[in-house]
Amino acid sequence: MKTLNRLLMLALLAMLSFSLASCDDDYDIAETLEGTWEGNMYISSEYNGVVYDAVYSKICFDIDPFHWTSGSGYWVDYYDEYGWGRNYIANHIDWKVRDRAIYIYFREEGSELWIEDYRLTDRHFTGYIYDGDNRVKFSLIHTSSPRWDDYYYGYDRDWYAKGMVDNENGNATSTEAPKRMLRVR
Repeated sequence: MKTLNRLLMLALLAMLSFSLASCDDDYDIAETLEGTWEGNMYISSEYNGVVYDAVYSKICFDIDPFHWTSGSGYWVDYYDEYGWGRNYIANHIDWKVRDRAIYIYFREEGSELWIEDYRLTDRHFTGYIYDGDNRVKFSLIHTSSPRWDDYYYGYDRDWYAKGMVDNENGNATSTEAPKRMLRVR
């Protein structure tokens, strides 16, 4: 009986570890997804019976600070030929990562699609987008990120210690840190 209980306990622990790993995967995917991505989503739009192909798309994923695997943002598809008065279609989006799939809801259109079978790195996002039975391949490049830890804040902490160096004779010329200012031109 002890052996059976021990086997059941091990099986339960194994199942729990897989379910927790899925949550970690979703969190990691959402964190990598955060930012602005640009490229071709191979999207088409129909207007007055004419189908127009988007030549370029821009998608911004902002993480909800209270739900780390979801957020909001925007999606803009740009067109060379168009019949509706402007060369783009823009939508606010709500998105979430669940079980490694990315679900995107378009607020203005009231429609949803999802992304599966993808490869996501810090620089590239490729895969397939689904809308019902339709499946389309896409390819995007990461163009900006709100990850502010990539920047140095304030001034160089050693600035005051070493000062600015005069290139001609190697002497310190100033111990003042640079200050940002606006100039009227």
